[in-house]
Amino acid sequence: MSSLFSKSCLVSLILASINIEASEVKKKKRVRPPIPKEYYQPNYIKPDGLVKGAQFQDLILPVPIQAKLEVNAWGTAEVLPRDLTNGIEDEVYSYWGGNIVQSQDGVNHLFCCRWPEDYRRGHFGYQSSEVVHAVSENGPLGPYKVVDVIGPGHNPEIYQAKDGSWLIGVLEDIGTYKAPSLNGPWKPHMPTFTPLHASKNVNLRNRSYAKCDDGSVLMVIKNGTIWHSSDGVKEFKQLTGGSVYFKPNHLPAKYEDPVIWKDEVQFHLIYNDCLRREAYYMRSPDGVNWHVDPGFAYTTDFMKYENGQLEKWYKWERVKVRLDEYGRATHLNFAAIDVSKKEDKGNDKHSSKNVVLPLSVSRRISLLESTKAGYIDIKINAESGFSPNDDLDLSSVNFGSPKDVDFGKGIQHHSSRKVGVDLILTFDAKKINLSQDDFVYKILVANKNGQQEFAYCKTKLSSE
Repeated sequence: MSSLFSKSCLVSLILASINIEASEVKKKKRVRPPIPKEYYQPNYIKPDGLVKGAQFQDLILPVPIQAKLEVNAWGTAEVLPRDLTNGIEDEVYSYWGGNIVQSQDGVNHLFCCRWPEDYRRGHFGYQSSEVVHAVSENGPLGPYKVVDVIGPGHNPEIYQAKDGSWLIGVLEDIGTYKAPSLNGPWKPHMPTFTPLHASKNVNLRNRSYAKCDDGSVLMVIKNGTIWHSSDGVKEFKQLTGGSVYFKPNHLPAKYEDPVIWKDEVQFHLIYNDCLRREAYYMRSPDGVNWHVDPGFAYTTDFMKYENGQLEKWYKWERVKVRLDEYGRATHLNFAAIDVSKKEDKGNDKHSSKNVVLPLSVSRRISLLESTKAGYIDIKINAESGFSPNDDLDLSSVNFGSPKDVDFGKGIQHHSSRKVGVDLILTFDAKKINLSQDDFVYKILVANKNGQQEFAYCKTKLSSE
């Protein structure tokens, strides 16, 4: 008996020792090394001489106040008072990620994720987040109200496939949810992802999608590589071997949160350096070859109301864009948190929400074949709420290569003429300094209210 008892005690001691060692190993794994100081050194300095409208951040407009600015709400003093009807927020849930699409009946649909605010691990309850469908019948700014819980998932983005179906890409192994309409029913769907190198593991988190003219879908993932699907449903194949991100000064950085979209003229891409809390904006003719624009897409102190009051969220992440029928970005929406993620505890005065910001929308312009040798004609289209013949201050025209226009070095028009409700500007082509990598013309021109209008068009006729 005593021998058996001794053996039993020995086994128990061994198991206890193993458990203690395993526990210590786990604890050691959770301890992250300190972030090197060079991660916080300035990685990019905005160049001197940029004119208003040159950097993407200039396009973010003051936010209309839909309801009174409320002081009795969660959050630090930097985000109070605020309009609680902007985007989506409440006391029960923390919200994150997601993008807005408008249905044909004019209703705005937000697909985002949430988790209980009182979750014991605070912000890190995102690991158990669920994807929800919320709607606003009051316009893109909100307020949005949840109408459906779709299922588990984090960092969702909705896009439309070639066949008209809708898919929501999420972070988890679920891949996507798929439905015939914005109102569901939603079912899990797993596309195939084919990397260039089959033996290499690829982190497919934080995917963003852009629908191409032929109905195919371009995708960018967290690491900045570009993928393509012929139908947006079955298979995505990797196109670029490396990241397309502009990486200034080659200092260490943590790039993430890409969002990609396409309008009538070009592809657009924004991505974020999450440690420095600043983002960059790039453009492309084909979604593969990218050019960075000077300045920032956004930093931290860019949200203000029409009355001038600032709203300073600690961190802006998961930027997304709402598009109109021409693919133009009309609004940005963000996941915004008032403190660092570690400081957001369960059942406290801190949380996160989805914030919606209006943008200055690009005007529609196009290159025409000029009847005058050595000159080019640019047509500026009239549209609802905008008359180029009545609304523009033509003395402020700044046109040409984006590299010149962004620094106020574009050219003035030679002549102008009215064609119906549209306006045609004629420019001396010999004065335009185009380089081999220029694929668009850019125009900046003030309207008669003093606000900057902007537009791009291709440098070649559409028939070419």
